[in-house]
Amino acid sequence: MNLRKVLSKSVISCDLPGTRKNEVIEALMDILMTTGKVRDREAAMRSILDREQKMSTGIQNGVAIPHGKTDVVDDLVACFGIRKEGIDFDALDGEKSRIFIMTLSPVNRSGPHVQFLAEISQLLTDAEKREKLLGAGTPEEVLDILTT
Repeated sequence: MNLRKVLSKSVISCDLPGTRKNEVIEALMDILMTTGKVRDREAAMRSILDREQKMSTGIQNGVAIPHGKTDVVDDLVACFGIRKEGIDFDALDGEKSRIFIMTLSPVNRSGPHVQFLAEISQLLTDAEKREKLLGAGTPEEVLDILTT
């Protein structure tokens, strides 16, 4: 999957607001709403929060990937945020999360959703890449780090 088809500088925040899990999720949803590709904010939020209730999407190494499937998008949409002061995201390793990727995808299509989650997860297993992302000052830098 070409990450540049899904991520652009307009959906990247290098200074994500929020000090609690729900606040960060709200801020990420605000970014997704700017794309014009999410038809119903509340339904989209429900899909993300329902997924979080089943199991936290705070994975490990300071990364969280809140995601959901919903009928209020026609294609996969995603955004990326950094919060240098980590927050408790109920991560599997107990560490605070500092790098966030949120994605929504249509209920009836699982291929792009699974492919995106697998690719972004693989990218973020690289400690050097995570450190570069945390040091990035602009969306352009983040995009370059993720796609090179």
